[in-house]
Amino acid sequence: MDDNCNTGSRGGHFLPSSFLLRKLRKQLEFLKAEDSNQLLTSVCAVGQTEEMISAMNQVLEKIREEQRRLYRANRSYRESITGISHDIRTPLTSVKGYVQLLGHPGIPKEKKEQYLKTVERRMEDLAELLNQFFEYARLEAGELELKREKLNVTNLFAETVSMFYEDFLEKGCEPAVEVPREPCFVYGDAHAWQRMTENLIKNALVHGTGGYVFSLVRKQERTVLRIANETENIQERDLEQIFERFYTTDQSGNRRGTGLGLAIAREFAEKMGGEIQASLKHGIFEVEVRF
Repeated sequence: MDDNCNTGSRGGHFLPSSFLLRKLRKQLEFLKAEDSNQLLTSVCAVGQTEEMISAMNQVLEKIREEQRRLYRANRSYRESITGISHDIRTPLTSVKGYVQLLGHPGIPKEKKEQYLKTVERRMEDLAELLNQFFEYARLEAGELELKREKLNVTNLFAETVSMFYEDFLEKGCEPAVEVPREPCFVYGDAHAWQRMTENLIKNALVHGTGGYVFSLVRKQERTVLRIANETENIQERDLEQIFERFYTTDQSGNRRGTGLGLAIAREFAEKMGGEIQASLKHGIFEVEVRF
């Protein structure tokens, strides 16, 4: 037994010596002053003293884990603010530039009309951005109460795809659409199901390069929604983060989206009891949602 340990006992339990308490106090002072992952130790910790040190170490580890969680949350918050600022500033800067051009004398009427149409489009983009931010914030806060009713998603799917028909014609790529002859029914919220599908199609429209395939099928007692398209900028490593908020594979300074579309789609899918996953095979990016 170490000479610095008090080996006397009371009720069968060893008592810590003043030396042991001083050692523990010095370790605690060190841990308070330094950013260290060390734990409390003692060569003469026995009985209740050993139990006390073990309990204190458990508290330390819990505090450190909470600090790491807060650090990750703060970093995510800063990244979110940066993303929001960038996405709002981009259309506002464009609007400001065209408004200044409209103020120049001698601009032909045709040019003014063109500039005004551009300003209108940018303002619509900004309104859509703000709607996405607001919608995602409400989803995360649990403020959106979804209904649970029997939905004919075959009809909802066909209606939602038809909304984008002109957009794909303008892009010169007509999607292949597969709809079952028999109606598919799921339990969920009609608005949420449509918003989920809209976001998946918008993501394909904005970031896809062709080969669009949209399908709704019945497979092994499950209703499966698939949105697939060719891609040039998505890599295998992106799949783990593709549904994270503000994540975008566009590494240029001119992002074409908020990075919220797929995040919102995932929130709606999971809140309705669905499973969503993304895959990449031979240059084809596919999102599949199962109910």
